[in-house]
Amino acid sequence: MPQVLGIDASTQSCSAIIIDTESHSVVAEHSVNFGQRLPQYQAPSGFIPDGADGQVHADPRMWLDALELLLSELSEQCDLSQVSAISGAGQQHGSVYLNAQWFDCVAALSPSQSLAEQLQPCLSRSTSPIWMDNSTSVECAEIAQALGGDEVVCAKSGSIAVERFTGPQVRRFYKRQPEAYAATARIHLVSSFLCSVLVGQDAAIDTGDGAGMNLLNIQSWEWDAELLQATAPELASKLPAVAHGDHCVGDVATYFIEKFGFSAGTKVTVFTGDNPSSLVGMGASTPGKCVISLGTSDTFFAAMPEVVADPAGCGHVFGNPSGGSMSLQCFVNGSLAREEVKDKFQYDWDAFTQAFSNTEVANEGKVMLPFFRPEISPRIDVEAPLMAGSDAFSSWQEADAAIRACVEGQFLNMKRSTAWMQLETSTIYLTGGASKNDAIAQVIADVFQAKVQRLTVTGSVGLGAAFRAAVHNHGVALIALEQAFCNTDSKAMITPQVAADRYAANAASIDQLLSS
Repeated sequence: MPQVLGIDASTQSCSAIIIDTESHSVVAEHSVNFGQRLPQYQAPSGFIPDGADGQVHADPRMWLDALELLLSELSEQCDLSQVSAISGAGQQHGSVYLNAQWFDCVAALSPSQSLAEQLQPCLSRSTSPIWMDNSTSVECAEIAQALGGDEVVCAKSGSIAVERFTGPQVRRFYKRQPEAYAATARIHLVSSFLCSVLVGQDAAIDTGDGAGMNLLNIQSWEWDAELLQATAPELASKLPAVAHGDHCVGDVATYFIEKFGFSAGTKVTVFTGDNPSSLVGMGASTPGKCVISLGTSDTFFAAMPEVVADPAGCGHVFGNPSGGSMSLQCFVNGSLAREEVKDKFQYDWDAFTQAFSNTEVANEGKVMLPFFRPEISPRIDVEAPLMAGSDAFSSWQEADAAIRACVEGQFLNMKRSTAWMQLETSTIYLTGGASKNDAIAQVIADVFQAKVQRLTVTGSVGLGAAFRAAVHNHGVALIALEQAFCNTDSKAMITPQVAADRYAANAASIDQLLSS
């Protein structure tokens, strides 16, 4: 049976894709939006609004109900008995807290009751903090202090202590609800929680998602004793095992066979986080390729040839589900910053694009770091762009020059801020709304001195999960899946049009702006 299923448990929905690995076709796709389909959880955008002190939580029962709805409706589209392997991914950094009943309960699920009904008594914490939660600044500082500073935490875990990461969230839970923490026998991520349910046994956390916890050592890919000790007592006993992305957890549980028609013996590969899964689904899980996603924030991620951490503490290192490690770095001032500059001159997007034809590459030395809000790459707390050039330019009197400077500054800063990754990038895959703009794509090619191709992949998280199910359970060649499903427009490939040193002076100016 050549069909495989990929599941994507994201912030706002639970989605699935089934692909046929022989005909290279999509058999079925479906999605369940939490807010629309499960209004009883009062989470219109996938989380409980108006949390105190930066707290952002979701109800894990909602994820279980959504999984059941998804599989029920998917079974109406296609024959799930034809699915031979499954994998999935979950929103990174979300955590689920379970008591000792969990181990027996998950192994004895009855199809006569819903998952949520049966597993609710296992919850030692009724709600789950997710990636949007920023309530743990104090706990991050405490973990860093216990280890000897942010640099030590970053070198060990691949990231400085970050508010949304699981370790600081666990510490806050331990401090504020010590009795509930003591009653917690297992702490899962969204990914490993749903994987456990699917196989009817306690599943491992993979290195891709596990590295987003400030608890996993990125050199050994094991739980780090010092990080655990700095976070909460007896934490090692509450965490699942760690597994690499090729690990087969087991067969799909009887619950899903009897209720949704899966075949006995359907293999399940360990779930991962949404970003690592997206790397696979975009065809960029081998070194030499990177993905730049141009959205509200811009994101840069890539497979890494060696495991290194960002000495500045701005980027992140996760396990690569295809082996080794991957890097990810976010730039807050992305599309919203480009839009701010456009609107400042009352331009539409056509006029914005025309500005590049009206100006020269490198912009006669006029540079801008368009930080309209505090940036995290690098960490700088400003509310207005940093600019260098003529008086007319710096006072916003040169519209076209400002637009070019905005975009060039963004990607010179991106190249500067990701140099720690030690990548030799030959191909950049562009995705996101702004990737359609030829002028922006050309700037990226020129700054990075790399070929730029646009990806037409939709649902890359679920697709990456399906790829992994096929590769690790049936030995399907990943490159064959990438060629079949990760479509690029080869005719529209954009190549560098200037020499590598064309931006040297601008890069030096940006260094000076940031140092001052």
